[in-house]
Amino acid sequence: MSSIRFLRSFLAVAHHGSFSEAAEQVALTQAAISFQMRALEAELGRELFDRSGRLAILNAAGRELLPDIKQLVDLYDRLKLPRNAPGELAGAVSIGAIVSCMGTLSKVVSHLKRRHPSLDVKVLSGKASELAGKVEAGELDAAFVVESSRKMTSMRWTPLYEEPLVVVAPPSAAGQTAHAVLAANPFLRFDRTQRTGRQIDHVLRRLGLPVAEFLELNAIETLVELVRQEVGVTLLPLLNGSNWQASPDLRILPLPDELGHPARGIGMVERRDHARQDITREICAQSLAMFRARAPGAGAEA
Repeated sequence: MSSIRFLRSFLAVAHHGSFSEAAEQVALTQAAISFQMRALEAELGRELFDRSGRLAILNAAGRELLPDIKQLVDLYDRLKLPRNAPGELAGAVSIGAIVSCMGTLSKVVSHLKRRHPSLDVKVLSGKASELAGKVEAGELDAAFVVESSRKMTSMRWTPLYEEPLVVVAPPSAAGQTAHAVLAANPFLRFDRTQRTGRQIDHVLRRLGLPVAEFLELNAIETLVELVRQEVGVTLLPLLNGSNWQASPDLRILPLPDELGHPARGIGMVERRDHARQDITREICAQSLAMFRARAPGAGAEA
């Protein structure tokens, strides 16, 4: 049987679509990666890539084998894990989070590492789509991201909480309802290339409202700060644990009932059967408890 290194190289090539980039990831030469893939194809009796110059894209046979090879590598990694005492967490895990979840995740990880000295957790921040891609490729064990309409059988989704979409405006903004405020003031838009931005754009289309767009940013808190400075108004998810509703510098307006109370879902995505499920399960459970304690009406300070 081919060594597990060949299978890791296959996963790297599948992710990067290039022998040279895969070689950098697994610390081998491009020639070594090419040899490994030829040997793997010979052993399996089929070609796995469509080769074109420097590119190496999975063909139909390669795509069919990809989930099984991921599972084999995960099972091998699990075999290498130390057998811990009951209740003890140990080993290395990498987990990502969108910016709005990073504070909670960092607190949970810090607490767990104090309780479990043999636990090594790397935390990475990023955009939802990028983090989900890293989880799918095996570069991250799990990530806290915005829910996507695209579901994959190889991935597990654990919902954590929802954030309702609301209009955020300064007290001086013209208009008394969400529709009137959006129609009468400069609009500060969240990045449409991101999942949240696309959801906001969908809500605006449902409202049938042409907004006077002023700028577009990929930073929720920055948009809220611009609202405080009376630059314009915005449509955003009401962040878990935020103090926006209690701020005298902000007006928080709900969307019309006929829209069905749109909200963005936040949860943890991970590959099924990965080797660190005991750790990611505990991180998810403790984060969920903290998110619930900070939810509106829970009596906790933001």
